[in-house]
This record gives sequence, structure tokens and C-alpha cells, in this order.
Amino acid sequence: MADFIAPKNTGIQDYFGGFAVTTGIGCDEMVAKFEADHDDYNSIMAKALADRLAEAFAEKLHELVRKEYWGYANNEILANDDLIKEKYQGIRPAPGYPACPDYTAKETLFALLNAETEIGLKLTESFAMYPTAAVSGFYMAHPQAKYFGLGKIDKDQVVDYANRKGMDVETAER
Repeated sequence: MADFIAPKNTGIQDYFGGFAVTTGIGCDEMVAKFEADHDDYNSIMAKALADRLAEAFAEKLHELVRKEYWGYANNEILANDDLIKEKYQGIRPAPGYPACPDYTAKETLFALLNAETEIGLKLTESFAMYPTAAVSGFYMAHPQAKYFGLGKIDKDQVVDYANRKGMDVETAER
């Protein structure tokens, strides 16, 4: 992903950022009430709705970043199908997904965003987000930035990565 960030002192205006959103605050309590009433349907619907709202919030925030906050695509007008096909400039990759499979990157992201203090979003020991119904990741505005998968990572790459991250190889492999 570093290929999509302009090097310093090139005169190229570039953008890189991070985000974390949740719509899950209070959802667990609501779900617990539904489950106590043996209302499986509303329990499932509450969780599904919270998850979809978190994704919608992340998409809206990405649009605001492109058009207003960073403004590199302030004239962007896309049809819904184009939004679904991600025809906008820039990407928002997330730790744990193919382009950024290392979940530990969330720890750095959350520290930079001060996510726990600012919005009450925490990381579990296994880097899951709590409350659930949360989305986090990075913003990259580079016009050529695209999603991709790393594929199989060889042992020498894991060892090199672990050394650069200052972690043991077992942690990097996990």
C-alpha cells in the first residue's frame, strides 16, 4: 500500500488518514433484551441493522473526505452503481483484509485516532472492535490506489516484517 503514498519532498500533494466508526453503542443491551424475550427475529435484525449502519456511516465519511475535508474530488458526481463499483478516487483499506492482513495495525490506528477516548470504541485482545457494528481503516487518496490481495506470504517475508514491526515471528504469523 505504500506505493500509493507520495514520497516526501516531491511536490505532490497527497493524503493519508485513518478512521473508526461505530453504530453499536447500546446494541448489545438491546439485543440482550430481545433475546431475554425469546425474540430471535428482532435480535438478528438489530445486529444486522447496526452493522449496515456502520458500513453506511463509513461510506458517507469517505465521501465527505473526498469531497469536502480533503476536497481532492470535490466535483465528484457518481451514480449509485458507480459507488458500489468503487469508481471514486482513493480507497479505504482495513487491517485484517487482503491488502492489509495484519490486524495489529488497528492498534496503531486506534492510538492515532484516540478512538477509545473519542468515541468509546475499543479493541479486544484479538483486535476485534467493541462495541460491535464498527468499521475502521485507512484513507488513501492516490488516484491509482486500488484494492488488492497480497497472496501467500513466504517465511522470509514474515521474518522481515516481524523485525520491522518489532514483534516476534509467532505474533506476526498469527
